[in-house]
Order: sequence, then C-alpha cells, then structure tokens
Amino acid sequence: MNLQLQGADLRQVEESRAAKGKAGLPRLTALIFAAACGLSVANVYFAHPLLDAIARDFSIDPASVGIVVTVTQIGYALGLFFIVPLGDLFDRRKLVASQAVLSALALVLVGLSPSAAVLLASLAAVGLLAVVVQVLVAYAADLAAPAERGRAVGTVTSGVILGILLARFVSGLVADFAGWRSVYLVSAVLTLAMAAILFRVLPRQEAVRPRTSYIRLLGSVLRLFVEEPLLRVRAVLAMLIFASFNALWAPLVLPLAAPPFSLSHTEIGLFGLVGVAGALGARWTGVLVDRGQGQLVTGLSLALMAAAWLPIAFMGTSLWLLVLGIVMLDLAIQSVHVTNQSLIFARRPDARSRLVGGYMIFYSLGSALGSIASTMIYGAWGWTGVCLLGAGIGLAALAFWAATARVGC
Repeated sequence: MNLQLQGADLRQVEESRAAKGKAGLPRLTALIFAAACGLSVANVYFAHPLLDAIARDFSIDPASVGIVVTVTQIGYALGLFFIVPLGDLFDRRKLVASQAVLSALALVLVGLSPSAAVLLASLAAVGLLAVVVQVLVAYAADLAAPAERGRAVGTVTSGVILGILLARFVSGLVADFAGWRSVYLVSAVLTLAMAAILFRVLPRQEAVRPRTSYIRLLGSVLRLFVEEPLLRVRAVLAMLIFASFNALWAPLVLPLAAPPFSLSHTEIGLFGLVGVAGALGARWTGVLVDRGQGQLVTGLSLALMAAAWLPIAFMGTSLWLLVLGIVMLDLAIQSVHVTNQSLIFARRPDARSRLVGGYMIFYSLGSALGSIASTMIYGAWGWTGVCLLGAGIGLAALAFWAATARVGC
C-alpha cells in the first residue's frame, strides 16, 4: 500500500546486483532501448523542417505556425503526468507495446489530416503517446547496476537526442521526395515494427509493483516535488535548456528556406545531422556523473549553451558558424539532460517512472514555450531577436544553476 515501501525492496535488489558485479542491462538491450526512444521522440520533432510546407497546406500564418510544435509538446506534457507514472504501477512490457501501437494509429491520422483542426488534434495525440520514451528511460535505469546507471542512462538518452536531431534530416528528405504527409505514414509502419521488437525483447517478469490507486499514484508525483529539492532544481534546468533548444530549431527552417539561402527541406534537415556530433560527444557524460562530477558538468555545459548563440547569430556571414553553434548547443544540452536524469534516478529508486515523468513535464513546457516564443519573435524581430532570446535563456539557466549548486551535493 505504501509506495515508499517498495523502495526498500528495490534497493536490496540493487545492492545484490552490485555485490555480484553484474550489470543488469546488457549492451544490446540498451541499444535497442536507445533505438526505440529515438524513433518515438522523432515523431514529436518531424514537423520542424516541415513547418513552411504545413503552413502552406493549411493556410497557417508563418508567424503562428509554431502552434504545430506547441500542441505536440502540450500532448507530451499531459502524457508525462498521466501516463509515465504508470510505469511504477503496471507491467512496463505491456504498457510500452500498447503505447507504440496507439502511436502508430495517431501518426496515420496526422498523415491523412483533412484540416488544420484534425492535424493539431492528431499531433497532440502523437505527443501524448510519445512519452513511451520516458517509460523506457526509467526502465533502463531500473535494470542497470548502480555503478553503471549513469552510463546506461547516457546511452539510452543519446538515442533520444539522436532521434530528435535525425528527425529533421529524415523528415526533410522524405518530404522532398513524397510530401510531408508521407513522413508520418512511414513512421507509423516503423513504430508498429518497433512495438513488436520491444514486446519480444523486454523482460516478461518484473519486480512486484506497489498496490495503490491511480489517483494516489498521480498525487505522489506532486509529493516528489515537495520532498525532493534536487528534483525541483533539475526540473527548472530542464525547462530552460529545452526552451533554448527549441528556440533554435523551431524557427530555423524559416530563414534557411527563404532568400538568400533558399535551402530545400533535405538541405535544412542536414543541419540536424550536424547536431549528432554534439549528442554523441555527450554520451560519456553519464560516466562523469557516476564519478561524482555532476555539478561540474552542469556548470560547464550551461556556459557552453549560452556561448553557442554567438556563432549562431552570425550565420548570415557563414553557415559554418551555424554549424559550430549547433554542435556547441547540442553538446551542452545533452550533457545537462543526462546529468539531470542520472542524479534524480539515484535519489529515489522506488519512483523512477514518476521522477522522470515529473521532470520531463518541465522539459515539455520549456520546449513548447521556446517553440512558440521563438517563431513569434522571428516574425517581429527576425533572426537577431531569436538569438537574443536563446542567449538570454542560456544566461538565466547559468545564473539559476549557480544559485542552487549546493542542492543535491
């Protein structure tokens, strides 16, 4: 009946794993988790390089087209609160497979949308169900041995960031050949295939789950914010870093598709591949966290995130400066994100799904605010306004970290 009682059992399991010197999450399984997370989160970000095409198709004003991204993030935030905590209560294998199948259906609706209203509703459903990513991240943290949890979270989270970045290239490429709707229809097929793979790979037996009601489970998410100061701090940092992330990516297609650049969707999507270098560079962040360097990684990464907006601001001079800024920004954000999750997962082993659900609500909130704010600012003040917004968010995050650095030490 008591949710915290289960935590003692989980700690005993972890101590037993450590004593035996065995990692609970095989490397191949971790890579499958990463691939599944990448595909699922890509569904949320496919729209970024397609915003101009979607705006034309549904007669949406370019300054308001950020709503396409925002409604998806709102759906994602709702899923984080209402669906992800179920991973602490029910069989994750069935939960993951069910979400993947429903995601495929939502993707089909997006691809066949006859109106803007249906499109926005379908994208909200895509966001709602894409939170299977966080169920898998929490699952990976549960399966990993304590001494290697940071590494495991780093591997799986790298799949998430790679999915976000590669989504832009893949969607741009497919859209140039077959139209933007085909992007979602192809993803629906791949998502169904991934559902079958996960249903086969995920463990068929899990630890005994606590017996409690759904309402109490949701209430415990709110209690975690009261009981865990580290969760509050890291959630705010998540909101700020992903606001900065989306402040770049949401409006980027608008200046790149317009003169003097006039790039195609495929060419714009290539900038997502640039960010892969940053994401892969941050893969080993979890190792540093395992060695107790979480605060140092956070401070250096936030400083890098703020500095990244300087070369980005001068992309009109050379697109190579944009490339440099993207690598810097993605490396910084991935590093902070992996650090955040590694630290909060270590705090409460009995509540990892609820911890990541609560934490990622702030991620989704930051993503939504960054998307809509940056597209509106671009419409009013152009690329310079967007860069000032991004740099301001970075400096605010750095100042907040400095003021709260002692929390969790």
